[in-house]
Amino acid sequence: MNFTGILVGLSTFLIIGLFYPLVIKAEYYIGVISWILFAAAGVLFGTASLMVSHLIWSTILGVVAFFSFWSILEVIHQRERVRKGWFPEGPGHKK
Repeated sequence: MNFTGILVGLSTFLIIGLFYPLVIKAEYYIGVISWILFAAAGVLFGTASLMVSHLIWSTILGVVAFFSFWSILEVIHQRERVRKGWFPEGPGHKK
């Protein structure tokens, strides 16, 4: 039996669950400028994915890298959700 697909699928599911509140908290406390942190994380995890020789770990690191890049767009969308009043405005917002 090969558990690679199940492990990567479970990891991806957990990563989605991690990044959803992470984007909300980053936008709340830091503001939209948090996109820089997500971009840096994407580059770091992408580089790590290229350097790791183990297939499962390389795949999981690649998934984290691309979720980091996707989070850049989600931070911008989160800012719009805050403007619409769907989420509270945090200390990361300039008055």
